[in-house]
Amino acid sequence: MAVFPSPSRAAPSPAYQARAVQLLRILSAPGGEEAYFSTLFLDAVPVDRWRAIAADLRAQHGEPLSLGAVRTDSATAGQVEIRYERATVGFTLVVAPQTPHLVVGLHIVGARTANDSLDKVMADVAALPGATAVAIAQLTDSGPQWLHVHRADVQMATGSSFKLYILAELARAAAARERRWSDVIPLGPKSFSGRLMNWPDRAPMTLHSLATAMIAESDNSASDTLLRALGRDRVDAMLATTGHSDAAKALPILSTAEAFALKMPVNADLRHRYATGSLADRRGLLHDAARRLTADKVDVGSVAEIPTAIDSIEWFASSRDMIGLLDWLRLHGGDALPILAVNPGIAPADAKRWRYLGYKGGSEPGVMAMNMLGQAPNGAWYAVSGGWNNPTARVDEGKFVALMTRAMNLAAADGR
Repeated sequence: MAVFPSPSRAAPSPAYQARAVQLLRILSAPGGEEAYFSTLFLDAVPVDRWRAIAADLRAQHGEPLSLGAVRTDSATAGQVEIRYERATVGFTLVVAPQTPHLVVGLHIVGARTANDSLDKVMADVAALPGATAVAIAQLTDSGPQWLHVHRADVQMATGSSFKLYILAELARAAAARERRWSDVIPLGPKSFSGRLMNWPDRAPMTLHSLATAMIAESDNSASDTLLRALGRDRVDAMLATTGHSDAAKALPILSTAEAFALKMPVNADLRHRYATGSLADRRGLLHDAARRLTADKVDVGSVAEIPTAIDSIEWFASSRDMIGLLDWLRLHGGDALPILAVNPGIAPADAKRWRYLGYKGGSEPGVMAMNMLGQAPNGAWYAVSGGWNNPTARVDEGKFVALMTRAMNLAAADGR
């Protein structure tokens, strides 16, 4: 298991601290903006617009009351919290290095509701339209200790979260010396969506680069390339290895091209056979109909606007299953853990509450999933997995990210 150093907490410089203190006044009432913000900032955010933003924050959260935590990444950049009547709002604050150290960058990165609790988060998740599931656990030597759960045993559509199983198989193969992270393979088969779709055919790529693109960017060409290179049977086996509770529903692991080709209206016959067939039938169909299930046959527009077959043509797991997978990666992932941390999935200021934060989610019309693995400053490990499925309408991804961010922030507070 990887050990991560405690996050740096250098004291803010006097100039940075002064601007952090003054932010409270600038947010409280109009006036003094030209002496606080640089011309560069005000060219992008004129005074009238800034005053409207500040007023909107007061309308949402009440009056700003006091300065909270100030964390710096350098002498000129960091994160500042302002405590309002009903919430604590986080900002990234960047000041000019030259006197008088005017503010050149200020961005809102999130808000925590005052007197928030995991019980409130779970209630808010349960109130969303459609089906939801969440599990929050502390990860210990004796296994996950479940802190809060909501329908955590229900199999949910997880979208691109399935790519964690590919990452786990790569980590297992590297640890067993069957593969090396530096091994080079040709890119392909390509799939729609993602940066690598436009790369040259059969471009040489390391397994590490493919895994990073697959997890940090959710690149579909990277995931389909790795699925073929590692072997679908090997990736399928990771479900049992990591304790998936209903592998019969989830197998075989579909490539992204196969999944969306099966969802297309023109392939309704294949979709029905796949959804109603046995595991052996499904495997046989993928083999026999392979030419109809390639990325070049996918009309993305036909499946990109409304939820399509999310109860039958998908990647399925429960929240407990996903936390079991995250725990396996915590213990055995090796070089996979830094890959998981490239894109933390939540705002940088919230991610910085953690010594380590790894993330992989998934989304498509009607599906949203978020899976996070965090090590708190005190060394304790936590995992949060949440899913939201609605077969009749698109889900509000921003709202779900906000809910899962609240859950992670509250878990981080427990691990201070």
